[in-house]
Amino acid sequence: MKITKKMEEELNKQINAEFYSAYLYLSMAVYLEGQNFSGMAHWMKMQSEEELEHGMKIYKYLFEREGTVVLDRIDKPKTKWETVLEVFKEAYEHEKKVTGMIGELYKLAEAENDYATKVMLNWFVEEQVEEEAQANAIIGKLKLIGESKNGLLILDKNLGQRK
Repeated sequence: MKITKKMEEELNKQINAEFYSAYLYLSMAVYLEGQNFSGMAHWMKMQSEEELEHGMKIYKYLFEREGTVVLDRIDKPKTKWETVLEVFKEAYEHEKKVTGMIGELYKLAEAENDYATKVMLNWFVEEQVEEEAQANAIIGKLKLIGESKNGLLILDKNLGQRK
């Protein structure tokens, strides 16, 4: 069954949002690398790659449902932060925003009785729980560490092990 025009439009907006997320996390990686936190930069690069995969998941889905993918301009992300904690707080807030966007897509799918899209979006709902939890856990560790350079270096090393 062909996807509705409204759902197609909103999923295209989500593709753009996912690609923007990838760009934002890559910008955060650049900042962290410049602060000599290569492990944290690695974590953000991995996050960026995940966001590209999310966008491509919707891209593929639209084609499966006989929809049209329309790529739009990606906004320039922020490039400077004051602290590592600020970087991860912004990542967490961004994930909460994306969670809200996924929720709105889910509501639209329900309103349009689009069961296939609801099933596809279930994966994103679960993924967003994980994304928020990961960012929030890192924030918790950064708050415990405070200004400790040793603590930051240990966390940097740990985040650099992300696969």
